[in-house]
Amino acid sequence: MSAKVKVIANENGAVINQSTNNPEYGYVKIVQVRTLFDDNGFLRAKPVNALIQGRVEELQLAGFYAGQELPGKIVIKESLTAFNDKAPERDLKMAGQTGIVCSFEGQPIYRKTTYSASSNAEDTLVQHDNVDELRAAYETAGSTTAMKANTDFDNL
Repeated sequence: MSAKVKVIANENGAVINQSTNNPEYGYVKIVQVRTLFDDNGFLRAKPVNALIQGRVEELQLAGFYAGQELPGKIVIKESLTAFNDKAPERDLKMAGQTGIVCSFEGQPIYRKTTYSASSNAEDTLVQHDNVDELRAAYETAGSTTAMKANTDFDNL
């Protein structure tokens, strides 16, 4: 139910991007269109991005090129523990464009994506429970992100 993982170039056409903090290191951006279910159980095809990080020299030796298809998949990892202690806010799971952090029992959910060469790698998801807060935000904005299957399809 998912497309191949593909290497994508930046706006300058480069595949290897150098770190702004340390020029010795860099990353390659990859994308995979995955079919996922939203909070209402509606199937959505969504692009999921990840970075392959490493030393620039080793990324160059790997021979990555734009459009290259890689085996495996992009894995979604969610946790109630921050992935990065120095900058935990970087991995907060946000609810769309609302600016609201998804949470479980009052604790923020952290989310990151990684590449796995194994197509059998499993996502680790944490279901948020601050649904009322999110509904209120979407109602205030005047829109929802998902169609309601029990009403939207009744008129077909």
